[in-house]
Amino acid sequence: MTIRENVENWEKEFLSPYASLSCNSRGRDMDEPPCDIRPVYQRDRDRILHCKSFRRLKHKTQVFLTPKGDHYRTRLTHTLEVSQNARTIARALRLNEDLTEAIALGHDLGHTPFGHAGERALNEVCSEGFAHNRQSVRIVERLEKEGRGLNLTWEVRDGILNHQTAGHPSTLEGKIVRYSDKIAYINHDADDAIRGGIIREDELPRTYTDILGHSTRERLNTLIHDIVGQSSGVPDIRMSEEVEFAFHGLRKFMFEHVYTNPKAKGEEKKAIHIVKELFRYYMDHPELLPNEYVERMWQSGETQERSVCDYISGMTDQYAIAKFQEFFIPASWRY
Repeated sequence: MTIRENVENWEKEFLSPYASLSCNSRGRDMDEPPCDIRPVYQRDRDRILHCKSFRRLKHKTQVFLTPKGDHYRTRLTHTLEVSQNARTIARALRLNEDLTEAIALGHDLGHTPFGHAGERALNEVCSEGFAHNRQSVRIVERLEKEGRGLNLTWEVRDGILNHQTAGHPSTLEGKIVRYSDKIAYINHDADDAIRGGIIREDELPRTYTDILGHSTRERLNTLIHDIVGQSSGVPDIRMSEEVEFAFHGLRKFMFEHVYTNPKAKGEEKKAIHIVKELFRYYMDHPELLPNEYVERMWQSGETQERSVCDYISGMTDQYAIAKFQEFFIPASWRY
């Protein structure tokens, strides 16, 4: 018996009856020999961790564009915080921690440079539309590894696709990540906004903080404990009414006072302009796209718009700025 088979037997004996067992996965689009050590979801986690799209997240904006300081979150640190919250919940509920971690690490692979501002810009200029969750799935299915994709299991791709508020993940592990994403960004964005002088801790509404807590640590503790307590022994991931009320209220406050705050978002118009102009430029000059994108248009029938979106959405913030300068600013003006 292999190590993998021993782990799969352990899952059957120890995990919750509501857990997604590795041996019951709906599988991959392309069959491949199983690993003798790692179950399928652990293997997916490793593939995501080692892919190029994951590494680029360290140079992509979370919320604040060009913040002054080393401690503001990036898209990568956000992803790691989502993963940590999700793994804690999954382990406490005896659900599949490997599946949960794989979904969490992969959920934002398709995010653009400049955060949601870049995502909105591409969605506005591309007639086919653009959404980062769909792009994340596209990356793992078609773009990574020179177009071969990562060949992830169906359950991981389902969780990545459905991690947003309107999503409906098919597994409890996917539902954990869906909650953990919001738990992470609401709390760490509040922390960053306080660090940046956008808001003060005492400005967070007491109606919500009296329930959730008066610090990031207290709020994370309350939210995670509440989900574990409410979801234990039931085929669902949920919060109590009181905590969910405070959670949604604090999220609404963040949208009204941070995510749309001119002080925090003063540079967004510039970022949106950069992304839109790059899109238009590559639409006019497709020959300047890297060869792999041009070849995909010819060989796979991809539209030019989709290929341009693929390239721009994969850019880091600084690379997008550098390309904009190269195309639109005379060399003598750049220094």
